Amino acid sequence: MLDLDALRADTPGCRDQVFLDSAGSSLSPTPVLEEVIGHLRREARIGGYRAAAERAEDIEAGHAVLAGLLGCAPDEVAFTDSATRSWLSLLDSVPLAPGQRVLISEVEYGANAVALLRLAERNGTTVEPVPSDDDGALSVPALREMLDERVALVSLVHVPTNSGLVNPVRAATDAAHDAGALVLLDACQSVGQLPVRMDELGADMVAGTGRKWLRGPRGTGFLAVRRAAAHRLWPRLIDHSGADWESAASYRLRGDARAYQLWEFGVAERLGLIAAARYAQELGIGEIAAAVADRAARLRAGLAGLPGVTVRDIGREHGGIVTFTHAGLPAPDVAAALRERGIAVTVSSAASTRIDMARRGLETVVRASPHYFVSHADIDTAIGAVAELGR
Repeated sequence: MLDLDALRADTPGCRDQVFLDSAGSSLSPTPVLEEVIGHLRREARIGGYRAAAERAEDIEAGHAVLAGLLGCAPDEVAFTDSATRSWLSLLDSVPLAPGQRVLISEVEYGANAVALLRLAERNGTTVEPVPSDDDGALSVPALREMLDERVALVSLVHVPTNSGLVNPVRAATDAAHDAGALVLLDACQSVGQLPVRMDELGADMVAGTGRKWLRGPRGTGFLAVRRAAAHRLWPRLIDHSGADWESAASYRLRGDARAYQLWEFGVAERLGLIAAARYAQELGIGEIAAAVADRAARLRAGLAGLPGVTVRDIGREHGGIVTFTHAGLPAPDVAAALRERGIAVTVSSAASTRIDMARRGLETVVRASPHYFVSHADIDTAIGAVAELGR
């Protein structure tokens, strides 16, 4: 069991509000905040280069910290400035050829979909959605039917931005590998609230962020590449951190995931991300997942019992995201009204998950995402506030 009082004491931002937006950008705990601010102050005193040199060993050790979180080796991890940067860098390294196919789920994230469609214009590939099953998750049987030797990549979203769904990643990955396809897993909404281990899920590439459930700073991200799949990739967006410039006309690319890592980065933010990953591991990912599931289930059940409110979560397995609509108010108005009452939620629009939202006839949903530092009393307060709307 997690010590809720200690967690809330470590999270000053949750004391004067009901914070239900960890799927957007969560509240950093005090140790993360102190790490970031402390290093910024050190840079202001002695300069960025010298301050970075003082923490070089800590930055280096961060690869092992993230590797422990992701179930891989330290040399299979690289740091970036966002999940988007991670995902785009990995996608760009997949050697797609004309006539090849990329399969996506119906809950593919908007930024990923746009990047894939843009790449398809250049490479002559096709981007094809795999149908969902009756519960809304990716249908593994449908995926197997669509797989053939022309499928180069399967893009999987572990947890989508617009519902509590958790997709069946292991089963989908096994199917893709049986057909010889690579798997790119978008884990930006799962790392920090659920176990995301490459050795268990089997994905070839994983992209994630620090600012969401991991409770790290904004402007931080990470990626991981399985060593067994690295030889099939061609990292293009590199600098002299990812490769050695050996002569005027030659270079030597690093043989590990750090080929994707750029020389310049925010040192304070990266130290904060490492601190956030350590914080999560010390609490225990299993304990975190149980606590998040408990809060989300309480919120989901309470909202489902309110007149005029419809819970919009799909799938059989649910994570910490809870989405709903109100019969009398548009989602943006609901979010604004709750904000006035000190309850932080956000809105997910069709532009973020267009295929799934169109399939379900939705334009917007209210998204609430309670983390483990949210109390049962907070959840009940939020349910009561929604009940009062439109009266």
